Amino acid sequence: MKYGFAKRVNHMQSSAVRDILKVVNKGDVISFAGGLPDEKLFPVQEVRKAFDQALLSNPKVLQYGETEGVPALREQLTERMKEKDIYRDPEHVLVTSGSQQAIDLFARVMFNPGDIILTENPTYLAALQVFQSYEVNIVPVNSDEDGMVQGDLEEKIQRLKPKCIYVVPTYSNPGGKVWSLERRKQLLKLAKKYHTIIFEDDPYGDIQFDESENVPPLASMDDNKYVVYTSTFSKTVVPALRTGWIAGPYQIIRMMAQAKQATDLHTNSLSQHALIHLMHEFDLDGHIRTLRQAYKERMLVMKGIFDKGEDLPIQYTEPKGGMFFWVSMPESVNTTALLNEAVENGVAFVPGAPFYVNNPAQNTLRLNFTNAEPEEIEKGMKRLVEVMNQSSVRM
Repeated sequence: MKYGFAKRVNHMQSSAVRDILKVVNKGDVISFAGGLPDEKLFPVQEVRKAFDQALLSNPKVLQYGETEGVPALREQLTERMKEKDIYRDPEHVLVTSGSQQAIDLFARVMFNPGDIILTENPTYLAALQVFQSYEVNIVPVNSDEDGMVQGDLEEKIQRLKPKCIYVVPTYSNPGGKVWSLERRKQLLKLAKKYHTIIFEDDPYGDIQFDESENVPPLASMDDNKYVVYTSTFSKTVVPALRTGWIAGPYQIIRMMAQAKQATDLHTNSLSQHALIHLMHEFDLDGHIRTLRQAYKERMLVMKGIFDKGEDLPIQYTEPKGGMFFWVSMPESVNTTALLNEAVENGVAFVPGAPFYVNNPAQNTLRLNFTNAEPEEIEKGMKRLVEVMNQSSVRM
């Protein structure tokens, strides 16, 4: 039967990462494809205890809740954001079903078909999926290792009058880079000059390898007028909680809450109450320090394998945090084709092309270093280096 889908489905695309995971999760394949934290590091006992305490505290935790989120959790979120010098009142915070829902709700209330969004190129794949589904025009801004290039950014703001600038400035996905302080200040200056909203996506900011490095969120330099800020517990507690949040100007948060009412009424109340207990009684900051140490070690193992291959035809920037390596091979190498060879040899990655708005660099790839232990990383990387060397020989 032919079904009469809405026209907007023509703008929906399947996630390249999810499609790859369906294949590589079968058989003896060491996968560096997914952006996954390591379940062996999940605080399982503490999460179980938090849920038990939530269930025993009051039967109302199983009842419908406020769309904006449990008030006590929103209070705790404002306190956590203060640690990053982000000062927002609870009414400026909306609890969401992961930060992915925050992106979707923001797009739903802000964008009309044909509106323009500026972003880096490459950028977070799932954000591109959301924006495309709302039929907006996504325009890339020239960027380097320090962030968006000011000249190109200002020219496109002046000429295109974008509705929003979407950025992942801290340990980005897929690039793994961190914007310089100067580029952050420049972006904010231009946003204020041209009255343009910035959407700051910060799921990886806590996974910082050098704790002495000062990486201020854009939201910490804004007076809650131009920056909306979203983050999540998926990377620091467990993804299954599906609990994130977004903070921003009250008018935007209020409209997003109304859109959320029509979507799911509210984020899982039991998970929210469990988080309240977890954040009160569990040393979350200590747990995050453990994650930082473990993930930094794994990143260095991956880097070490690359560095041993002195003639390996690749370029990369060492991540200062986050979960990913972004690798460039010679322009003659198509990493989508290379993936098939890699899987045959028992290792997987994500080709870089799907992360681009346009003009994808077919010779790029993303590697996740957080979901495998050091021994497995070493084993998988040796397989990958062998495939890369074979590919370079045939160029």
